[in-house]
Amino acid sequence: MCGIIGYIGNKEAMPILLQGLRRLEYRGYDSAGIAVLNDQETKYKIQIQRIRAVGKIDALADKLKGKDKEMKGTIGIAHTRWATHGGVTEENAHPHFACDGKLIIAHNGIIENYRQLKEHLGANHEFKSETDTEVLAHLIESHYTGDLRHAVEKALMHTRGTYGLVVMHADHPDKIVAARLGSPLVVGIGDGEYYIASDATPLLAYTKKVAFLNDGEIAEISRTGFETYNLRDESVAKCVEEIDWNDEQAQKQGYPHFMLKEIFDQPTVLEDAIRGRTNLEDGTAHLGGLSMSEEKMRGIHRIILIACGTAYYAAMVGKYAFERLAGITTEVDVASEFRYRDPVIDEHTLVFAISQSGETIDTLAAVREAKRRGAFVRGIVNVIGSTIARETGAGTYIHAGPELAVASTKAYINMSVIMILYALQFGRLRHTTLATGQRLIHALMEIPEKMNKILEQSEAIKKLAEKYSGYKNFLFLGRGINYPVVLEGSHKLKEVSYIHSEAYPAGEMKHGVNALLSPEFPVLAIMTKNQLYEKMRSNIEEVRARKSKVILLASEGDTEAQSLADDVIYVPQTMELLEPLLNTIPLQLFAYHMAVLLGRDVDRPRNLAKSVTVE
Repeated sequence: MCGIIGYIGNKEAMPILLQGLRRLEYRGYDSAGIAVLNDQETKYKIQIQRIRAVGKIDALADKLKGKDKEMKGTIGIAHTRWATHGGVTEENAHPHFACDGKLIIAHNGIIENYRQLKEHLGANHEFKSETDTEVLAHLIESHYTGDLRHAVEKALMHTRGTYGLVVMHADHPDKIVAARLGSPLVVGIGDGEYYIASDATPLLAYTKKVAFLNDGEIAEISRTGFETYNLRDESVAKCVEEIDWNDEQAQKQGYPHFMLKEIFDQPTVLEDAIRGRTNLEDGTAHLGGLSMSEEKMRGIHRIILIACGTAYYAAMVGKYAFERLAGITTEVDVASEFRYRDPVIDEHTLVFAISQSGETIDTLAAVREAKRRGAFVRGIVNVIGSTIARETGAGTYIHAGPELAVASTKAYINMSVIMILYALQFGRLRHTTLATGQRLIHALMEIPEKMNKILEQSEAIKKLAEKYSGYKNFLFLGRGINYPVVLEGSHKLKEVSYIHSEAYPAGEMKHGVNALLSPEFPVLAIMTKNQLYEKMRSNIEEVRARKSKVILLASEGDTEAQSLADDVIYVPQTMELLEPLLNTIPLQLFAYHMAVLLGRDVDRPRNLAKSVTVE
């Protein structure tokens, strides 16, 4: 859950590495460091110069000022950390040296047997940090006899855990060695220069040509090219792909935060997600990545959706859609629990793995378990070439573009709409009528314009956040397909504002949550005009009877909502299955404005990272 960037070429490495760290900061931001092999200055005792700092990348940038001569060189590695082993200190920040100051590494992942390895290395090695990474550096050094790649290979044969790893050695000024197991690495291919990074985001300013390392592969990267091997020292051919994102997409474009930009991106990226994937004449959707014949689709009797965090709440939306449109029994599993519950799977089971990054390690482990048990497994991911995309071999890209705020917004919306399209595709083979399919597609085409109407209320929602910014607790309530919406809304508020909140299906209040209600415990509820409107109205009456403040999300034109609530946010009406695509946006804005008002670091919430690649 950290970010790695490396460079070898003919340009000065330090500016490239520093800019790369800024692009990767969403992956980890409690400390950072840069190491450059000073191949043009010989007066320094140690050729590899390293500077580290605790805090955001700006703290490292401040320490680098005036260090141009020490940090002069055309090869280097850098790292931004999200702590797993050892506290947040400069000593624990990456990159880490081995004993002689010649070998240095940056590492993402966890070496599970680092204590045993440390004991094995013994008193001949002096350790200066609490990290598992430094142990790995010393282990590689212990195997080094002049061939850096072979030393890395031999060391990794003794490790247990996960790694995305880059290694540099003063005796090899023309080489970076990279290795991957469970933590992503991508090689960027420029003109006489090469990059290595945890994901493609920091490469977009320089190249769109990339090659993704697979688990168990080691790359030897020089100025003239790169070669890839497996741990048995066998050469592996790599396919070069082209990324379709651009650098401009990854920037804030005038917004104060990535999170706000990405909230406002949603009408556009939803259009990108559905473009070319619907057929109005036949009232159906077609997602070619499913790679299943109609006969096989008809043979699916059960669907399992596996995901973590925000993707899990999107999966819950998918469950409603699959069961209502396709009539297929659908389960939603937290990916981190899936493999441990001994799931019942057969050849009639279809598993969708949902992940923005496509690298979420719990979801990836669940994918492997589902494949092992014989299920059809498909991915729903945002990042092209990600591990889940490659290991499932089929599925759908959500086309949300780069999402750099840690708190997911536009990816959630696009994950939800892709599952609705899949449900329609299955449904039209079963019992969804042509008229229903056409009506759904018509309503879907209207969603971007309706999203824009909600986004126009951003300033009004900001004033609402000001009104409630002094409260320490919130309760979110919803029913039916809006239950996952309030789960996601509560999740967002916790993530970015650090306010305690809970979300419940409104019908469950009487079974315990009513005990929390008081004037100090405001309630945000969704009461839109759908089949559960009257039920929801009764639940709100229960809340009002206990003197809690009520914020209602209501359908446009519902004047009765004002008599039930202290405050009302109106949203355009749409088909019930599509309500999450609209009703989520006011909750995102509410969380965002609340966090800004409270002075939180909206894009980089404490203790969180974007891509969770450790279990």
